[in-house]
Amino acid sequence: MAAAGNSDLEPIQQPQLTSDKNMPVADAEISNLEAIQKPEVIYRCKKCRRIVAAQDNLVPHNRGKGESCFKWQKRSGDAWGKKKEPIECTSIFVEPMKWMEAVQDGYVEERLHCIGCKARLGYFNWAGMQCSCGAWVNPAFQLHKSRLDECPI
Repeated sequence: MAAAGNSDLEPIQQPQLTSDKNMPVADAEISNLEAIQKPEVIYRCKKCRRIVAAQDNLVPHNRGKGESCFKWQKRSGDAWGKKKEPIECTSIFVEPMKWMEAVQDGYVEERLHCIGCKARLGYFNWAGMQCSCGAWVNPAFQLHKSRLDECPI
């Protein structure tokens, strides 16, 4: 079974950073190729095992305040506001990538489907969305962990 090409994992927009000499940083650091490490974790579609993201594509976010960030009694029915352990995020957020067809078609918000098997992997919204931990991520390209396999390399 052929693995997905790395071109699908490339971000759509790559910012052009420059060094002090007005030369793109990527060109300035060609001699340091040995120092660049490969991603330690990749994420695959559970259904067809196609690579959909790598650790380098993740967009980190600060953990929110948990259930208190959501409407009253929406998540647990706890009306008294008892403190609970913070819940783990049920999704990962990534940067927009070439395999995301709905993004390429110009939609503002839409479901994200695996390009191999068309399974629904998540959702995106350029205006942002709230993570299960309560934090807002803007723009949001959310992939559900329950639909992905996390594979260490």
